Amino acid sequence: MALLKVRRRPEPAVPIAERDRRLVWRMAALLLDYPHPETLAMVDEMAAAAAELPDSVRNELVEFLAHLRATAPLDLARQYVETFDLRRRSSMHLTFYAYGDTRKRGMALLRFKHAYRHAGVELGDEELPDHLPVLLEFAATVDPIGGERLLGEHLPVIELLRLSLSDNGSPYAAVLAAVVATLPPLTTADRRRIAELAAQGPPEEEVGLEPFAMDPTMFAQGEGRR
Repeated sequence: MALLKVRRRPEPAVPIAERDRRLVWRMAALLLDYPHPETLAMVDEMAAAAAELPDSVRNELVEFLAHLRATAPLDLARQYVETFDLRRRSSMHLTFYAYGDTRKRGMALLRFKHAYRHAGVELGDEELPDHLPVLLEFAATVDPIGGERLLGEHLPVIELLRLSLSDNGSPYAAVLAAVVATLPPLTTADRRRIAELAAQGPPEEEVGLEPFAMDPTMFAQGEGRR
């Protein structure tokens, strides 16, 4: 009789403890979001936490935190808008790369919505569920296994975003590099998918996506940020 085999979770690209990996996701969720005053006030606290992380992720986060310290808040806000809101190829919405604002994207967004609902969190109407900072916070504070699964499924898009930011000389590329290091290594299929997405670009069809929006503060329930 054949024995059942337990499917093992893929190992991260670099060795990292689970606690450290979740800390990277939590910090990246904050750093990849709009630079609110509350986030900027936490720079020293995050720098202290980053200093305890392995070299493979620490250096990238420390580099970006130094950028936050050295840049005026108004300039940081301008950089964020120019980087993520005005460039189609550096969108923070993970399904946008494959589907753009087309009707097919609605079904892809349901994959995220169902994962959040399954974990017991309700969605608001401020942000789409595929927004990377929202997914990172979900993985860090609510459901590490479900969040990691979604991050892994969209690894080609996350790596494509990192490459786009790096090509444009954006300091945000360092944060994406830290996130990528916490996920399984890119496969040949992943690299093929990256090339396809980079060559095609997001589709153009415009449709309304309001039913799939969510509140990025939806995780503030229960204890702390739960």
